[in-house]
Amino acid sequence: MPRCGYIRRAIAKEDPSAAVELDLSALPGGADAFEKAARYCYGANFEITARNAAALRCAAAFLDMQHPADLARRVDEFLAQAGLRALPSAVTVLRSCEALLPAAEELGVVRRAADAVALRICNEALFPTRTPPGWWTTELAALSPASFQKVATALRCRRADPKVLANAASAYAELALAEVLADPRDREDQRALVESVVDVLPSAADAPIPAALLCRLLHAAVTTEASAKTCRDLELRVAAVLEQATAGDLLGVALDGAGERVRNTDTVRRVIAAFVERHAAASTESGRSRRRASLSGGRAAEVDPGAMEKVARTVDEVAAELATEESLAISKFVGVAGAVPKEARAKHDGVYRAVDIYLKTHPALDEIEREKVCSVMDPLKLSYQARLHASQNKRLPLQAVLSALYYDQLKLRSAAAGVDEGWDTQTAAGKARAQARADASLARENEALRSELARMRAFVSGMQPSKGSGSSRAAPAGKKASLLGSVSRTLSRLNPFKGGWAKDTASIADSRSAMPHVVKPKRRRFSIS
Repeated sequence: MPRCGYIRRAIAKEDPSAAVELDLSALPGGADAFEKAARYCYGANFEITARNAAALRCAAAFLDMQHPADLARRVDEFLAQAGLRALPSAVTVLRSCEALLPAAEELGVVRRAADAVALRICNEALFPTRTPPGWWTTELAALSPASFQKVATALRCRRADPKVLANAASAYAELALAEVLADPRDREDQRALVESVVDVLPSAADAPIPAALLCRLLHAAVTTEASAKTCRDLELRVAAVLEQATAGDLLGVALDGAGERVRNTDTVRRVIAAFVERHAAASTESGRSRRRASLSGGRAAEVDPGAMEKVARTVDEVAAELATEESLAISKFVGVAGAVPKEARAKHDGVYRAVDIYLKTHPALDEIEREKVCSVMDPLKLSYQARLHASQNKRLPLQAVLSALYYDQLKLRSAAAGVDEGWDTQTAAGKARAQARADASLARENEALRSELARMRAFVSGMQPSKGSGSSRAAPAGKKASLLGSVSRTLSRLNPFKGGWAKDTASIADSRSAMPHVVKPKRRRFSIS
C-alpha cells in the first residue's frame, strides 16, 4: 500500500506474518468512499462526481494518501474545474458535506462550497441565465438549515444586495413551511425544522422578510408548539413590518392549525403591542434626532406618520372577523381591538363595526359587559353616519348612545351660534348656510328620536337624585321652549359624562370658530310720547 499512509502504518505496527485487522468505522463516506480509494490505489478507473467528491476528499485525508498524484489533489482539481462551477452542482457538493462533518469543515470543503453557491446566486441575480429569473431559489430547498446559514453568511461577506438575501431567505422559508404543512402529524420533526429555519433567518436590517411569510411562520411555530424564544423572535419580526401585513395575515395567526377556530388571539395582541411600543420608541428617537439635526444642520430620521393609522385599520378588520367567533371571550376581543391606542384612529367607525358585530354575535351580554366591549371605542370620534346608526342601535349600552347624541347636540348648538355671528367672506357664508342646512336635518332626526329619549329618561330617572326631579317639576309651565333648548336641557339632566364614558368636550366646536359666540342683545332706546 505505497499510496495509503494509514494502512502502511497499521501494517508496520503488527507482526508481518499475522493478519492485520483495520477499524475503518470512522472513515468519512463509508464503504463507498473506501472502495473508490482502493480503486485509485490499484490504478482502477472510477468516476468523481459532485455527489462523491466531498466524501473522496475526506477519505483521502483520513487514509493519508500522500502520493505526488494523490487522490486529494485530483478531487480538488475536479471541484475547481467542474464541481463548483455551476449552482446545481455546488449545492449538491454542499449538501453532501452535511454527512461528513466535522471532517468536511476542517478540510475547508464546506466553506468552498458555500462560497461557490453564494457567488453563483449573485451572478444569477445580476445576469440571469435561465427563466424564470428566480429559478435558483428552488435549488436551496435541498439544503439543511445549517447549510443555508453558511450560504447566507457567504452572501453577506460578498456584500450581496439585501433583496437577493431576502429572496433567498424567503424562498427557503417558503419551502420549509410547505414541508411542515405537508405532514402535520410528525410534530417533533416539524417543530425542530421551524426552529432551525427561524434561527437562520437574516435580521430585518440585512434582509426584510415579507410580512405575509413571517405571519405564516409564526402560525406554524405556534401550531407546532415551538420554543418561546422562537415564537417571540417571530412576533418581533412581524411587529417590525406590521404595516405591510393585511387583515388576512394576522387572522391566519389567530386561527388554529386547521384554520377553522380562533385560538391564538394572545399572539396577535402581543404582535400589535410590540408594534405600538416600537412605533412610540421610534417617534421619541425621531424627535431627539430632529433636535440634534437642528443644532448640527444634518438631516433627521423620519417616522412614517401613516404606519400607525394603517395598522389601526388592519386591527379593526381583524377584530371584526374575530367578533364572529361565538366562543371568543370579552377579554380576548378587548385585548385585540384595544391594543391600538384610541388616539391612533382618526375615526372610530371601523372599531364601532367590530363592536357591533361582537354584540350581535353575543346577545346575552348584560349592560356592564356591553359597556366593557364598547370601552375600546370613542363615540365622540364616530362619523355622522356612524353616530346616526349608533343612536338607533339597541345593542349598544345606554351610555354609548347618550354620548353620541350629546355630541350631536353640542355641535348643533355651536353651529347655531356660528350662524348668528356671520362670516367675513362669501365662501365662509356659503359654508355656514350648508352647515345650517345640515343642522336642520339633524334637528329633524332628533325629533324622531324624542320618543327614544323619553324611554331613556324613564330608565335613568330611578338613578337620579330626587333633587333633580324636583327642580324639573319646578320649571315654569307657561314658558314654551324651543326644540333645541328642550333637547339640550334633557341631555343635560341625562349627562352621559358622569359615568365611564366621560370625555373632554372642550375641543368640540365648529371648525370655523374655537368657541361658540354669544350674541349680545342690542341696546334699545325707549321714549315716552
